[in-house]
Amino acid sequence: MTEPRSALLLRKQLAELNKSPVDGFSAGLIQDNDLYRWEVIIIGSADTFYEGGVFKAHLTFPKDYPLRPPKMKFITDIWHPNIDKNGDVCISILHEPGEDKYGYEKPEERWLPIHTVETIMISVISMLADPNTESPANVDAAKEWKEDRDEFKRKVARCVRKSQDD
Repeated sequence: MTEPRSALLLRKQLAELNKSPVDGFSAGLIQDNDLYRWEVIIIGSADTFYEGGVFKAHLTFPKDYPLRPPKMKFITDIWHPNIDKNGDVCISILHEPGEDKYGYEKPEERWLPIHTVETIMISVISMLADPNTESPANVDAAKEWKEDRDEFKRKVARCVRKSQDD
């Protein structure tokens, strides 16, 4: 039986990341035989509130990847305007391709089949440093980011400390 195109592509991307790691994150399979469920570890970037954190997240790929985006969920507690309280990441490139029914995002900002695990992770790492508070998944975190940066930093620092113990 031949592997579906999506599995071949995921196998290739995983091999490439293992051969040429990218600063800021590492990736692997949650279970050896399931190419559609990955675990990623993001190291909080220097000069951000997340510096020193070790954040674990799961990427779940649809069978028709790369035509549709994976879902990303943080397993480690994290306080951020674009990550909901359940850990689900809300970022444009992980939104279904095409027109945004709310007219907020341009189609080219949403999922495109050219995206890879590497481009997703680079976008998420960038999002950690520079949240989009205009379209938050966590309204409370967005409000704090805008109105009470000290309280926001305090909550993130707690998440960073906790992530180092996990």
